[in-house]
Amino acid sequence: MTKTALVPIADGTEEIEAVSIIDVLRRAGVAVTVASVMDRLQVTASRGVMLVAEKQISDCVNDTYDLVVLPGGIPGAEHLRDSEALAGILERQRASQGLYGAICAAPAVVLHERGLLEGRRATCHPAFRDHLPGYEEPDAGRRRVVVDGPCVTSQGPGTAIEFALSLVSLLLGEEKAEEVAGPMMMRQ
Repeated sequence: MTKTALVPIADGTEEIEAVSIIDVLRRAGVAVTVASVMDRLQVTASRGVMLVAEKQISDCVNDTYDLVVLPGGIPGAEHLRDSEALAGILERQRASQGLYGAICAAPAVVLHERGLLEGRRATCHPAFRDHLPGYEEPDAGRRRVVVDGPCVTSQGPGTAIEFALSLVSLLLGEEKAEEVAGPMMMRQ
């Protein structure tokens, strides 16, 4: 059965993170839904790149996903945090022990502020570490990707492909992650 993922986007989303996550998951055969939390499908990412979602987040609230994963960027992560529809999706994902993740500012701005990191180790962009619980734990906040149960977090644009490959590994196994990473020249 095909695995599914939801990637919400907003004005100010970090484009390298969003595109890397979407691309790597799709290379692995995951059915990715890109949903806008704005009142339109087209958003302007953090560096002015235009991204076009397939759906509004409100169209996703009754769907079930194997993974819900948030790109970072400011103010993108703030827009994600402020979406009540996305908050409901994330809470349902956590309650069902479904896989969820975030990168860059999103672990601190969205997951932490919405109570989704409670009892979990996590990492985020260094500029947001003071807002992240568990950072004081030895090395937790300094690792490029942190997996703690169904929650996966990462640091930023430079870790986006590694983060996405970790998600592939969790969804489809390490062999599939290696198969995707090889042609991308990620692992030698």
